[in-house]
Amino acid sequence: MEVAVVVTAHDQREQVAEAVASVRAQTAPCAELVVVDDGSTDAASLAVLDRLRADGVRVLRQDNAGVGAARNAGIAATQAPLVLVLDGDDRVAPPFLARVAPLLADPDVVAASSWLALFGVASGVVRPDGGTLVDFLHRNACPGSAVLRRAAWDRAGGYDEAMRSGFEDWDLYLGMLAGGGRVAIAPEPLLGYRTAPASANVRSMTRRLALFRGIVDKHRAAYVAHLADVLVAQEATAVRRLGDWESLVAADPALPLVEPTFGDGGMAAHVRVATAREAPAERVPDASSE
Repeated sequence: MEVAVVVTAHDQREQVAEAVASVRAQTAPCAELVVVDDGSTDAASLAVLDRLRADGVRVLRQDNAGVGAARNAGIAATQAPLVLVLDGDDRVAPPFLARVAPLLADPDVVAASSWLALFGVASGVVRPDGGTLVDFLHRNACPGSAVLRRAAWDRAGGYDEAMRSGFEDWDLYLGMLAGGGRVAIAPEPLLGYRTAPASANVRSMTRRLALFRGIVDKHRAAYVAHLADVLVAQEATAVRRLGDWESLVAADPALPLVEPTFGDGGMAAHVRVATAREAPAERVPDASSE
């Protein structure tokens, strides 16, 4: 199926040009490409948008209304049955569309993306795993830059344009999955995700609890129906993170062994760390004695 690409931009200067260049370098070319400028005011950013327009890129401009509104406007301005929404500070590897778009040949798939390759202030690979509605209730399981099935986006009512503080992509996925289906993830780091201290994703974490409550309130019926699954998944995440802390602190006596917490596995972890620190080092056999 044909794929349209919507790149959203807001005062991101050359980063938007990099995002567009990555789309143009795809081994499976897109059918449509639109850049939606969400009210940029920075002169250098406006110059980049003018340059893209002069280079044949369709550039739409709107008053600043948030990334959700910009994505909705871009999707509405295209026709292809599949749409890649790409943040203006990210980029896609050349085979992204060739590897990700075919996942939507399965009619059960409502959206698809890939693992992320971090660049900028941090590096590494992040491996979201997609899934069904239940898999998305305790945390978002798909990057915001993803290929959406237009019909599923439409049924969900598009992005909630009132959600300007973050989690608008998670909210959309929950809406798209409410009637069934799944989100697929290509197990390759094909999406370049720019990391920066001032990124929208980092800023939204300062309000994570309030934003999460908003998600729960909006999708309350789904949370009620799958309450046990959500609670167990949240506990599994807490256990895994506690284990990571335990391994780190046990391996480095210089790290402080903080006051243990009660009722959440913290006290048991504290005891295990203290025991490991007090245990004598395992004797390494002398090869000459063997």
